[in-house]
Amino acid sequence: MGTFHGVPGRNLNRQYRDFLSDFKQWDQRSHARKWVLYPKNLGKHLSIDETSLSDGELYTIITNKAAQGKQGAIVAIVAGTKAELVIDILHKIPVKERKKVTEITLDMAGNMDFISRRSFPNAVRVTDRFHVQKLATEALQEMRIKYRWEALDAENDAIEKAKQTQTEFKAEILSNGDSVKQLLARSRYVLYKKEADWTISQRQRAQLLFERYPDLEKAYQLSIDLSRIFENTENKLYGLTRLAKWHEKVRQSGFKSFNTVSRSIQNHYKTILNYFNHRSTNASAESFNAKIKAFRSQFRGVKCIEFFLFRLTKLYA
Repeated sequence: MGTFHGVPGRNLNRQYRDFLSDFKQWDQRSHARKWVLYPKNLGKHLSIDETSLSDGELYTIITNKAAQGKQGAIVAIVAGTKAELVIDILHKIPVKERKKVTEITLDMAGNMDFISRRSFPNAVRVTDRFHVQKLATEALQEMRIKYRWEALDAENDAIEKAKQTQTEFKAEILSNGDSVKQLLARSRYVLYKKEADWTISQRQRAQLLFERYPDLEKAYQLSIDLSRIFENTENKLYGLTRLAKWHEKVRQSGFKSFNTVSRSIQNHYKTILNYFNHRSTNASAESFNAKIKAFRSQFRGVKCIEFFLFRLTKLYA
């Protein structure tokens, strides 16, 4: 638009902010850097999550699922993740209205759970299944990375030995053309996907990986088994039983990283099992965060927090 009208983009943006828009008359401008609140957008089903608006500064965002990421989605945006600050802002909404919230989805962070309990006393808290599965995936990748560093050390030792003995170093090349360290590096995406979704080359790479590192195959199966519990379980009781069996498999495996995942799940059993009530997830919050990031990148970052939030709430509040 600036090019079309012969006006520098920076000047046009400033003119829009100061004169063309109603930013200066915005009723939340004075406190927007710290919080914005839209009680009218409160609904029965909410999501709570955190995202970065600028320079790594985190904001806690509460959204209404019924809006489906469109107008009316934003309930509150509060600077920081400190529970007491977020609770103080949410308590500006009358308790009668807050008690109408029946369900809120969240991640496994303790502050999010505390905010939800204090602000929405009648809401069932649901820990997002994708955050639970992500823990297992990260544990699996941690094992892969550990083996990769070991392969790098082994190759460096072999190169140094070859120099000392004045012989030529030849790296082991596998049947698919990968070296061992390349196999471990390139298997990253293989381990994220289900076996049915592997391409031909990924299937070949997985076969070579699991033949050389059987522990990775066991860990991969543990990760897949956890995701299947959420996908194929009908109710809480069956979910509890299947999770108990999964914990036993983890115990028998002896994998330290998976034992940590298992303990985390046990510490959040109640809210994780609430997923099986309505199969609710925090996907709407993650989707909204993606929109914020896209909006931020479109305008090459956030120079004025207040104006950015003004434009954001114009679209989504």
